[in-house]
Amino acid sequence: MSEHFDVDLFVIGGGSGGVRAARIAAGYGARVTLAEEYRVGGTCVIRGCVPKKLMVYAGRFADEFEDAAGFGWSVPEPRFDWSVLKRRRDAEVARLEGIYDTNLLRAGVEIVPQRAVIEDAHTVRLVGSGERVRARFILVAVGASPVKEPVIPGADLAITSNEVFDLEARPERILVVGGGYIAVEFAGVFAALGSRTTLLHRGDRLLRGFDDEIRDALGDAYAKRLDLRLGRTVQSLERRGEGIAARLDDGSEIEVDQVLVATGRRPNVAGLGLERVGIALDRAGAIPVDATSRTTIPSIYAVGDVTNRANLTPIAIREGHAFADTVFGNKPWCVDHRLIPTAVFSTPEIGVVGHNEDVAREIYGAIDVYKASFRPMKATLSGRDEKVLMKVVVDCASDKVVGVHLFGHDAGEIIQAVGIAVTMGATKADFDRTIAVHPTASEELVTMRVPAVTKRPVAVG
Repeated sequence: MSEHFDVDLFVIGGGSGGVRAARIAAGYGARVTLAEEYRVGGTCVIRGCVPKKLMVYAGRFADEFEDAAGFGWSVPEPRFDWSVLKRRRDAEVARLEGIYDTNLLRAGVEIVPQRAVIEDAHTVRLVGSGERVRARFILVAVGASPVKEPVIPGADLAITSNEVFDLEARPERILVVGGGYIAVEFAGVFAALGSRTTLLHRGDRLLRGFDDEIRDALGDAYAKRLDLRLGRTVQSLERRGEGIAARLDDGSEIEVDQVLVATGRRPNVAGLGLERVGIALDRAGAIPVDATSRTTIPSIYAVGDVTNRANLTPIAIREGHAFADTVFGNKPWCVDHRLIPTAVFSTPEIGVVGHNEDVAREIYGAIDVYKASFRPMKATLSGRDEKVLMKVVVDCASDKVVGVHLFGHDAGEIIQAVGIAVTMGATKADFDRTIAVHPTASEELVTMRVPAVTKRPVAVG
């Protein structure tokens, strides 16, 4: 006698990966239930990429107002109203959340607004109602949450990238702690919106893992826009009047109105029931999976940040889609995590696909590095002190472009198109024979002819 299941797929988590998997699976005729304890849309839509990018746009108008004078415009003294931005941003997030709900329902997915935990390989319990649901397959897509690390005295006075969207007023003075893309982006936002901003990072450069020259360019740009303190850590926080005093490891203090800690994120696995079914977490606290996103339990899969493979929204979406195609659509495929175009929405922006110089040399041996650094055309009239930096890394043996690194206006938009070429295996010769679009900054990508650097394997012995 075959085993009875209430649903074919139970998805725990209504973020980007879970929603995509649920919709695609339902499209193949699967009976799908999705449980989300907070709001459908996940980190990206509710308290991540989307509302953050809207804040980035808001901050960039400050530069536009300043730059306009160089082009003959007389602009009255601009005024910024945080409450207007917050109200309109929150309304847009709510609109998108409604679209996510509607699309799931139209696909035939049942949405349960409760926390769900795993009881066994095929059973999920809804915490609010106590109901148990038997599922042929379970997909864990609960994402990750920000953490305040390392733990210091007074850490409860700080907020994370979750609570930043709840601020009712713009802080006059803010300390942002961290050196990753979340810290970099929010520091840039608050500085642009008029807050006296300090960005503090324990390392000697921001954005570990990115190309060193891009990191240096960002550091130079941010040092002009805000108070950048590298090689420093916060030892303690304490309430002082209406503000917060942050004591640093060099004995100095910074008094601010708000502290934003953006030092890391951890998978949302606490109390999920993984230990009951024998799924052991890895050293980072993530769920180990194989290339098809399957855990050590054949009926349980996991996608997105909870697996800590590549913690980006488009990756979670691709993983969710691949899972549904493979398990329910009879179209097996796996996500390739090797080449991932990505952007950092700092000001100026960063766009990257492929390897930096050091990694490329480890993998390929001999590489050529092409570089272009220049003042953007707009700055010639605006007078703004900024530069664009572009790098193309090429494997000498195959002539393939194995890394592109951009720093400057619209780098995120440019890198998406470049990512197509690099993913297809474009060579430097392919870049060279592409007609330049003039006058643009991106034309430099196809007009660099002579390597700035050629690196060969280091002889040993």
